[in-house]
Amino acid sequence: MGRLIVISNRVSAPKPRSAEGTQGGLAVALLAALQESNGLWFGWSGERTERFTGEIHFQRHGGVTTATVDLEEQDVDEYYNGYANRTLWPLFHYRIDLAEFDRTFGSGYERVNERFAATFAPLIEADDLIWVHDYHLVPLGQQLRQRGLKNRIGFFLHIPWPPQRLLVSLPYHQRLVRSMLDYDLIGFHTEEWLESFHHYVARELGGTIEPDGTIEVEGRRVKTAAFPIGIDVSEFERVLDRPDARNAYETLHRSAEGRKVIIGVDRLDYSKGLAERFNGYRRFLEENPDWLGRVSFLQIAPPTRGEVHTYEHIREELDALSGRINGQFAHVDWVPIRYVNQGYPRDGLSGFYRAADVALVTPLRDGMNLVAKEYVASQDPDDPGVLILSRFAGAAHQLREALLVNPYSKDEVSDAIRKALDMPRAERIRRWEALVDNVRREDVLHWRRTFVEALAKADNSHDRAEGAALPLLE
Repeated sequence: MGRLIVISNRVSAPKPRSAEGTQGGLAVALLAALQESNGLWFGWSGERTERFTGEIHFQRHGGVTTATVDLEEQDVDEYYNGYANRTLWPLFHYRIDLAEFDRTFGSGYERVNERFAATFAPLIEADDLIWVHDYHLVPLGQQLRQRGLKNRIGFFLHIPWPPQRLLVSLPYHQRLVRSMLDYDLIGFHTEEWLESFHHYVARELGGTIEPDGTIEVEGRRVKTAAFPIGIDVSEFERVLDRPDARNAYETLHRSAEGRKVIIGVDRLDYSKGLAERFNGYRRFLEENPDWLGRVSFLQIAPPTRGEVHTYEHIREELDALSGRINGQFAHVDWVPIRYVNQGYPRDGLSGFYRAADVALVTPLRDGMNLVAKEYVASQDPDDPGVLILSRFAGAAHQLREALLVNPYSKDEVSDAIRKALDMPRAERIRRWEALVDNVRREDVLHWRRTFVEALAKADNSHDRAEGAALPLLE
């Protein structure tokens, strides 16, 4: 096997050892694999340029090379803010009511994938393994094949795959899915998302699915499988001994003034179910007056995708909702909810997780949700907190000892909060030990290793059809 080549929308450039603590677990795992194979990571720099030139910006550190390109303003508007985040993201998270279908979005999405392929293909060597990531780059494998690449190419989707009845609302949905048939391996987080993909292939494309997950459509065979992503558990455990983590722990613990602490950590996104979570917490306060003044809820929700107008409405809704909850229940010496619109580095979050008695992780739909696993990894083995987890997060398929709830039901959320706060220490330890066993066993290194090994073994012997790609939206 040659190098591992990673292609994603954005690139996490290697950092000096002194800054590794700020790097996410996914980036650490991919960078480690790239380092082992003297690999390359390609994607958008995050910068804008007046005219796309295809100029590649190379950076090398620790045996890893990153290669990035700048995009035009129109590219960012149509490809990233448009088709990726205003069409695919809401639709794949079951929010067809928020999905926007605009032909310019589709043309921009196709154009950027073509530009990535044209810029990147000359850098590929014959025995390289290529790993494409996420919904921004669904048709990239097809674009690479049209430029003559015969390499093994894998694709991993980090968000849910929607049911067939929802996906058919996407204009030219068959063209998008057919572009995936040029991959040799397609991976999803869970068996649920995998089954949804299989159902679409069978119903819409007339394909067949073999027991090992191989799909066949009109002579093309592609291996598919579930590869649940994890976190770097050992790194989270090390982080807890660092000064920033200890300071964050002490700060939250001290500010709670002896009260129980509930924590939520999410990007400001409609898929995270934050309004439903706030209403569930309000129902808990209404039904449990004995807990008034004895519990505090900290919700950390840094803004995201500010250029997509839908997110402005979320922020306005949560500002108003948190204000109403505090107005209804607060006392001079107690505020029931602290709602913070800023992000924190991993060290600080680890300290917050450790100080919290309960974590509310209640997305309406999520590919995996690593906050749930990060919370588990950060707990004190002798006195762990309790994880309340949405049934609709991918993590719920693994973390069965969490308190699983329907996030749409404020009564279920309320009851789970009460149960978590009242839970005896022995039960908390029993549940946590089962949870942390899974988090350690199926960590991010396991995820990366199993996918790369499956890609290396994937059948790459069949012919690939050539020809121009069809537009995704006309």
